[in-house]
Amino acid sequence: MDVDSALLLVGEFGRYQKQLTVTFVLLQIYVACQSVLIVLVGAQPEYRINTLEVPSTHEELVKHVVFEEDITSIATEWYLIRQEAYKVNLAGSLFFVGLLIGNVLFGPLSDRFGRKPIFLTGLFLDVVFGFMTAVAPNYEVFAVSRLLVGLVNGGMALVAFVLTQEFVGKSYWALTGSLTNLVFAVGIAAFSVIGYYIRDWRTLAAVANCPGVVFFLLFITIPESPRWLYSQGRTQEAEEGLQYIAQRNGNEKIFVQLKPCAGTMRVGHGVMDLVRYPTLRWRTAILMYVWYVCSLVYYGLTLNAGELKGNRYLNIALYGLVEVPAFPLCLYFIDKSWSGRRKTMTAFLLFAGVACISTMFLPRHLDFDMGFLLNVTSLTLCGKLAVSAAFNIVYVFTAELYPTVIRNAGLGICSMSCRIGGILAPFVPSLKTLNPSMPFIVFGIAGMSGGFLGLLLPETLNKPIAESIEDLHTPAYQRLEDKRKKGVGSQENVKS
Repeated sequence: MDVDSALLLVGEFGRYQKQLTVTFVLLQIYVACQSVLIVLVGAQPEYRINTLEVPSTHEELVKHVVFEEDITSIATEWYLIRQEAYKVNLAGSLFFVGLLIGNVLFGPLSDRFGRKPIFLTGLFLDVVFGFMTAVAPNYEVFAVSRLLVGLVNGGMALVAFVLTQEFVGKSYWALTGSLTNLVFAVGIAAFSVIGYYIRDWRTLAAVANCPGVVFFLLFITIPESPRWLYSQGRTQEAEEGLQYIAQRNGNEKIFVQLKPCAGTMRVGHGVMDLVRYPTLRWRTAILMYVWYVCSLVYYGLTLNAGELKGNRYLNIALYGLVEVPAFPLCLYFIDKSWSGRRKTMTAFLLFAGVACISTMFLPRHLDFDMGFLLNVTSLTLCGKLAVSAAFNIVYVFTAELYPTVIRNAGLGICSMSCRIGGILAPFVPSLKTLNPSMPFIVFGIAGMSGGFLGLLLPETLNKPIAESIEDLHTPAYQRLEDKRKKGVGSQENVKS
């Protein structure tokens, strides 16, 4: 039997897998806190300058600055105001640069050396660099620490997502994937609560990092992914891992025996396999664009939805909680035979695109206070809700489209494309100098084009998961090639 059949025997979502899933899902709260840390740690409170003369240097300015809020941040400690204010945004950008690098590095590493060792290494370094942030003696050390935290945090979270999926049966991938992204959104709101009660930035950074220590100790004893072991030809170890899961589920009398996995004798799969094989090359190109679009539209709409006024802690919570309704929606639709992953993802991207395009037909002065339900703000938030759902689906969809031997590498490349979209998103609002509707037109076109391109991908609902690259070229897995070249043998698409 293969791994999917073995999981049916030992329990696709038994007691032990539920415990693992809960732990991995709760890890997202820690990941979310690290992701939005700069929002409060880099907060710039109101200040006044107690001098009538204009200070000629930054050193002179510092002597006369008085901050009016009872909080501390890197801006108040190192006086990152006026010409030095860019350093706060730079630290935030360095974190996302680290995410991009981590997504590229950790995927292939975990495909080659295993999920567990790379995940635990990333989590350990995440904790170390997180405390380095809290005790940074100057801005330069702080900025470097944010780069390093981003690198290991992004890579670790990517491997954690794959591990969450691979420990359970395929029929539960949508559930575990949706819960992962849902808890991330809740984690953003949780961070705002922590920040509300802890106003010192160093203490806040340390407290937000402490859960990482607990999670590291909890994850030390987890087994290696049976799917990864099986894909590497280590069948006996995979059987032992599945047997251990069966015992933890209370099925001690079950005996697991796996058949040899096709293609496992050739090890050393890497990123180049994504372009070497036509099937993977085609899928990767489309998925990279869809991930890029999701990130561009998501972060772009966040910036264009209008800057919320009032309590900064409440605003952070709202930006997280506004995504929550997206997850039960996509969880419902992606498991229906008449919608599935592909059509649901396309529908949400098209809805987000149409919502953005529609804003150009509405008067800019309309607002909720005037009693109009259909206005620019509401359409923008509806677009963000839809693209959040699409973002959730593309995580699950991508994991199902790649074989186990290359899954992390594929997710890493797609996540890299996602980070590029996030980096470019802040620049799109500047297009409103050409036309007030131009940013929404860009987001609308991007969302709709990503939705239509998504239709070219094969549906994965109720389809078997490929363990090796060779599996993609068997009749049970072949989808895109059949549409493009009906009747052509699958071996023509494989380059040995």
